[in-house]
This record gives sequence, C-alpha cells and structure tokens, in this order.
Amino acid sequence: MVPSSHGGRFGIRTVDGLELVAERHGNQSGPEIVLVHGLGQSSLSWSRQTEGLLAETCHLVAYDLRGHGNSSKPDSLAAYEDAALWADDLHAVIEAAGFRRPIVVGWSLGALVAGHYLLRYGHDRVAAVNVVGAVTKLAPELLGVAALAHRDPLASPDLATRCDAVASFLSACFAVPPPEAEFRRMLAFNAMVPREMHQAVGRIGHEGLDEAWAAVPRLLATWGDEDRHVRREMSARLLALNPAARLSVYEGAAHAPFYERSERFNRELAAFAAG
Repeated sequence: MVPSSHGGRFGIRTVDGLELVAERHGNQSGPEIVLVHGLGQSSLSWSRQTEGLLAETCHLVAYDLRGHGNSSKPDSLAAYEDAALWADDLHAVIEAAGFRRPIVVGWSLGALVAGHYLLRYGHDRVAAVNVVGAVTKLAPELLGVAALAHRDPLASPDLATRCDAVASFLSACFAVPPPEAEFRRMLAFNAMVPREMHQAVGRIGHEGLDEAWAAVPRLLATWGDEDRHVRREMSARLLALNPAARLSVYEGAAHAPFYERSERFNRELAAFAAG
C-alpha cells in the first residue's frame, strides 16, 4: 500500500489489488482532513474545499472511491458489496497520506464508508468525524424520496434508463442547479461509475454501525433542509446515539451543502478541525 505520487496526486493499492487515486491539497502543516465523496461522485466534488479557504489552513486529501473517478472500476458485484473492503480502502488512503489522526469527512455513501472504517479500525486513528448528508444506516425509512426513486433505475440493464437516472439523481442533489459547465463535469464523472457498483451498493450491511457512531469522541452531522436523498432523521439519530454529536442544519441547501453553502461549510469545518 505504498503510494506512487505525481505532484499532489498519489495512487494506493488496495487489499484486493485495485488502485485508488487520491490528491493532496492545502496547508500541509495544518489539521489533517480526508474527504470521502458520495455515490456516483468523485474527488472533484470537493473542489470548493480543495480550492477554497479551507485549503489555506488545513491539509486535505480527497480520493476517488472504488468504482469512481480515476480509481479502478471492477465489474464484479463482490468488489462492492463487502463493507470491509470500503473500510480497508479508507484505511489505506490514511496510511498512504501519512496522516496520524485525521478528521474524516464523509458525504452520503462516504459516511457509510467512514462508519465501517470506525467499526473495523476503531476510533484512536481519527481525531473527529464530520458526516454530510449522511447515510449512517442503509434503511429505507431513513432514505429520501430521490434515493428510493433512483435505486433501481441506476442499476438498470437498459442503458437509456440508466443514463436518465444518472442525470436525474445528480440534479436531485441540489436545491439550485449548479452552473452549466460545473454540472456537465459532474454529470461526466457520475456516468463513469459501473452498473455493478450501483447493483451491489445496497447490499452493504450496517450491523454494528450504531455502536461505532456512539463511540466517536467528536462528531458533527451536516444536513441541508431541502435534502431529497436522505431524511433529517438519518443524521438526527446520531444525536440520540452519541451525546457528544452536534447537528448543523443548512436552510435552503439540499444533499450537497458543502457545495451550495461552501463558505459556511468551510468555516465550520475549519473551526471543527481547529477544535
């Protein structure tokens, strides 16, 4: 799992032989933060963090999940349905980055990955966790109408159905559509994700995750009140599980508050990291 690097970019070999691609940004003497993106997205999703105020004070690493972006895209369901593999990937990224005790920021599916990492590797290796539009448990009653509506079409064998679903799923992430050029880029990397990933991701279990969330010493949940992918209860339940958890609600933002309200998000995450 030794990284190969080119500038800020480096590759990581996973336990099952895949290659993940990560990029390093920001102030390398600042607090360490690993950014874990959501379903269908990529490390480019964090551009308003890696190119913004947050990078002036924090040392950021963003990586492409397996099946996403520049990382390997196996065509087997087994490469995606095992929660341990996703946890091992995050562990490998943290080790390859040389981070000692980073803050892990998990968006949507990235929060589920973070939870399984905590369950598998414990809490001593991270300083804190910030979950954003989080999937803390893959339970239908906690998912929003958009997530439920797109679950089957994203995995459809029909290409036209799948293409329409990718565009619709992405659009539902925002309360206000992004600028056209930025949306086109997002649409392109969403369309790169193999069908097998969408078929398998719903099979990732959540056994033991509540105990893992309960033990996080510093936990911040960020949620937009116009989120159609996950319900407020998905994040709010963390407050019942963990008395130290805090919920930050972004009015007028949808599933990607770090993008739609990037200035506030960057300020809050910088303060959380400094704390």
